Amino acid sequence: MPFVTRKSLLTLSILSGVAIVAAAGFVWSGIYNIGADDTHTKPVYALLQTLRERSIDTRAHKLQLPANLNDPARIRQGAGNYNAMCTGCHLTPGAGETELSKGLYPAPPNLTKETVDAHEAFWVIKHGIKASGMPAWGKSMDDEYIWNMAAFLQALPKLTPEQYQALVASSGGHSHGGGESEGHAHAEGGEDHHDEGDAHAHTEGEEHNAMAGMPMDAPKPHSHPSGTPPHVDAPKDTKAPSGEVHIHADGKKHVHDAKPTATPATAKPTTADPHAGMDMPETEPASDGHDHQH
Repeated sequence: MPFVTRKSLLTLSILSGVAIVAAAGFVWSGIYNIGADDTHTKPVYALLQTLRERSIDTRAHKLQLPANLNDPARIRQGAGNYNAMCTGCHLTPGAGETELSKGLYPAPPNLTKETVDAHEAFWVIKHGIKASGMPAWGKSMDDEYIWNMAAFLQALPKLTPEQYQALVASSGGHSHGGGESEGHAHAEGGEDHHDEGDAHAHTEGEEHNAMAGMPMDAPKPHSHPSGTPPHVDAPKDTKAPSGEVHIHADGKKHVHDAKPTATPATAKPTTADPHAGMDMPETEPASDGHDHQH
């Protein structure tokens, strides 16, 4: 008697169909709470954790480590990027949890207390992890900079808070080469510019246009002499003030009334001839009784 019969295949097919319909009904019902503040059940969490670990391990260990991964220059440069990009989730030596690290689920690992294999660190930083707070930094970061971060993570758990801060301060700040950040290097605490397609660098002392985006009739920024009392700058008056303008030492303006000037005499208007321009017929002068010779 064969082990697999038509009847057993039919039964297996029916059971598979029922399982698929049940799973679809479960998903469609919305009964499972997807909120990050409600943890997975133990079987679901174990399944997802195993899936994540096996997926990373299968891919990460095909990578070839750089020969100079322990180079202090790599570690130093990676410190600047870690400080700018990772501390909100993975923390810094001696620091407590952040609002972000508390709110994420699954909780991000505290990388100041555990060492991540360099292969896996590189792969996760570059590709990210689905359905988690870990982004794929490889979309904006060159591989060389990712290896620098992986190198730094090997040293991070051994650093004291003071050593960490000193290393970050010497790192040159946030700089990772990728398409949207090429040409940028910012010191710790500096502003990070990420303008896609417009890579540029600002030399020391160079400033952006301070008037950009301001209405043209608004007062322009200006400095006041030391000791100037608080005041509100009035909008620029486009009309010239009538009178003499005097500027005091504190920067205030005072306008003196102009001296009255004599009103020029007005000439008496000439009465216009009502007949000017009219074609009048000639008339003989009236006789006054005298004989005039011309």
